Amino acid sequence: MLDIFNFKEHIIPMEKWVAGAVDWLVGNYRPQFQAVKWPVEQTLNGINWVLQIVPPIIFLIILFAIAWRLSSWKVGIFGVITFLLAGYLGMWEETMTTLAMVISAVVFCVIVGIPMGIIAARSDRFVAFIRPILDAMQTTPAFVYLVPVVMLFSIGTVAGVIATIIFAMPPIIRLTNLGIRQVQSDVVEAAKSFGATPNQILWKVQFPLALPTIMAGLNQTIMMSLSMVVIAALIGAGGLGVPVFEGLNSLRVGLAFIGGLSIVLLAMVLDRITQSLGESKRIQQRDES
Repeated sequence: MLDIFNFKEHIIPMEKWVAGAVDWLVGNYRPQFQAVKWPVEQTLNGINWVLQIVPPIIFLIILFAIAWRLSSWKVGIFGVITFLLAGYLGMWEETMTTLAMVISAVVFCVIVGIPMGIIAARSDRFVAFIRPILDAMQTTPAFVYLVPVVMLFSIGTVAGVIATIIFAMPPIIRLTNLGIRQVQSDVVEAAKSFGATPNQILWKVQFPLALPTIMAGLNQTIMMSLSMVVIAALIGAGGLGVPVFEGLNSLRVGLAFIGGLSIVLLAMVLDRITQSLGESKRIQQRDES
């Protein structure tokens, strides 16, 4: 009877099951996975081409204008100084590649995540189904994503973006669901009493009121995307993760520090811009009310 507690003799072959499942997917559905890869690849290549071909002075002017419009002139100046520093450190191309990867990942997270958050806000059954999946996506160590992604999509920057999409999508789904559910019921009832359809209530009442919370989810998605694209350098993705891991492997402390500093500064710029956008929405709603 006590033999069942001999863990060395009774091991669940989970490793073989997972490996067999991945091999089966690769052998039977590789064309489908390549079809999923195509739009991500085209989006990434397009954004990266634009960022690399634009002269730095033009990029900095556009960055300042966007940051000033969405946040403040102080954030705009901070962003310009940040990217200038990245350029003078010899990390301009790597910073543009990392930015292209983050933008590409966030685009697909928004396209998929916001509709799923809306569905979750309308269906408790869907929430019960998707919640453990989101928990697993958020708690699984980032490195674990890399192995199946490499098996299914091969190595490279595109595979890194796909792993980033999976890793960074849960916040925008959760906060879209939360934001819509937190809209006051009396506001929804008032819209219904005026004859608004469910779609009109969603897009003209609930979604605008939930937008600050959704923007907070977008901010978290961007931050998680940035952390994952750095780790994706392990599977051949480019960007700022490359100097970090090259410095780690060759014990070049200076190279790793420069790469890490560029990552931190890029994260700070993106965080300030998206946070300010969400706060401006809250202030606007407060003034309207």
